[in-house]
Amino acid sequence: MLESILAILPKTIKAIVQNLPIAVKEQLEEIRVRERRPLEIIYRGGYGFVSADSETGSAPDAAYRPSREDCASILELITRYSVYTFDEELRRGFITVQGGHRVGLAGRTVLEQGKVKQIKDVTGFNIRIARQAVDAGKMVLPYLIDPGLSSVHPTLIVSPPQQGKTTMLRDLARLISSGSGQDPPVHGRGLKVGIVDERSELAASVHGVPTFDVGPRTDVLDGCPKAEGMMMMIRSMSPDVLAVDEIGRPEDAIAIHEAVRAGIRVLATAHGNDLADIRSRPILRELMADGVFSRYVVLSRRRGAGTVEAVYDGQGARLDAVPSFSEGRRR
Repeated sequence: MLESILAILPKTIKAIVQNLPIAVKEQLEEIRVRERRPLEIIYRGGYGFVSADSETGSAPDAAYRPSREDCASILELITRYSVYTFDEELRRGFITVQGGHRVGLAGRTVLEQGKVKQIKDVTGFNIRIARQAVDAGKMVLPYLIDPGLSSVHPTLIVSPPQQGKTTMLRDLARLISSGSGQDPPVHGRGLKVGIVDERSELAASVHGVPTFDVGPRTDVLDGCPKAEGMMMMIRSMSPDVLAVDEIGRPEDAIAIHEAVRAGIRVLATAHGNDLADIRSRPILRELMADGVFSRYVVLSRRRGAGTVEAVYDGQGARLDAVPSFSEGRRR
């Protein structure tokens, strides 16, 4: 995991990260690089500013301050020395690199007809570290099984950013595809799963081949917009289950309705603190009102990222409480 992160860092920052204490490196969640401002890391339980000799602390004055050359080097490395081929990513404000790590970008925006065309003069990077947590979804999956149809319930996983949604969704896809961790009559018979991986974070594909374990019966559309990708999957790969990350646009809702009409079960994630938060968003409120999802999983990081706060049925009735899946260093 760390090797793919080190590959996108300039020599100065690479050396600092390499020399961090092992315990800190194992818990890294973010590396935040801001031109001429303190180098910061986010790790399990807190954050710290990092000095040139890899010492972490709460005082920003002692921290290493990345130079313009450092930032220019990071941009070159994450775009593979071809910034102009990443116009769409620059417009969206992030680039996903090998390993499924997402690099958020900050700087001066260029507008076209009042809309962001790209980010220019990139001076800030948020390197979000992706990790696979095998069996992250094992405790939740029994609540999602639909034994009457030998399948799973359409499910929406809800949490604020960096609280385990993507990790949970990835592992549920793996478990459902392999038939693992499921009660009869689904047990032992994996379902066909289609992942539409718009941001290359779920499967972390390299040249179309997943580097994360997403299951033996799983097909992945990498780098494809969710709505278009769901329709392509329905037409071409006949999945039993579709998995998509971070829904919320009108076109997402249209594609999800099409999947439901085709008899496909959808597993999706969305940003939100709880069900009340989801109901405040028009597109998600519409999906809830239409009864598209019959299960809702709410996550937090109260006991670390991936803490399962509750599982609800389609009417909002809480099912039995389930334990947290992990120790809190997942995205």
